[in-house]
Amino acid sequence: MPPNELFHILNTVDSTNNYAMAKLHEGMAKHGMAWFAREQTGGRGQRGNSWQSRPNENIALSMVTMLPRLAVHSQFELSVCVALGVNDFLSLLQLPGIFIKWPNDIFINDRKAGGILIENQIQGSHISASIIGIGLNINQTLFDSSLAKAISLKQITGKNYDIIQLARDLHISVLKRVNQVKQNKKSSLAEYNRALYKKDEKVKFKKGNIAFEAVVKSISADGRLILQHGDHEEAYPFGELIWVLP
Repeated sequence: MPPNELFHILNTVDSTNNYAMAKLHEGMAKHGMAWFAREQTGGRGQRGNSWQSRPNENIALSMVTMLPRLAVHSQFELSVCVALGVNDFLSLLQLPGIFIKWPNDIFINDRKAGGILIENQIQGSHISASIIGIGLNINQTLFDSSLAKAISLKQITGKNYDIIQLARDLHISVLKRVNQVKQNKKSSLAEYNRALYKKDEKVKFKKGNIAFEAVVKSISADGRLILQHGDHEEAYPFGELIWVLP
């Protein structure tokens, strides 16, 4: 099915991920089907955080993928593809300084332009379906004071964008990358690591109540952040660390 027939526009929903999940459970979703919402009243981010977005100014997009041969232990491969698909899309807009901040944020010029939330449906040892939620700041110029590091494309370029057309282009870019997994083509972890935020730089982190500094080296194939502490390296799984950024 052509991408334009898989793309649907909604006026208002609580969460595009919730909407896509409901369609999946109703048996009404196909691989690559996506829903864009002009307004999202209860958007969700990682770790149960809310995703704040003004109506008709940003992209709130969720897509269903069905990759029955993707093993649970290889699920980070999907995260790699999605992040690179978003990176591909932003690169086409010729934006400077695009980075993937582990595990699921998109940074431009040291500020957060978007985020990714992937929710998997597991059957046995494989992932039967996934809901990929992507939020990108496009035309919004005023953000809540709690979002000090947020930035939009309009703030970077001064341009006003057609958010629906951009959402369509984003859908195509991400679907192209995801289909590489469907076709059993390996995602490029090396490419992901080249786009890694703060790579080879010393960064402050918190683990529980302990703050420390370490050099960001890479992301492992299973999705762990590898940090260098002096003369040794240590790998940290998702959820164990918090970035402490100025």
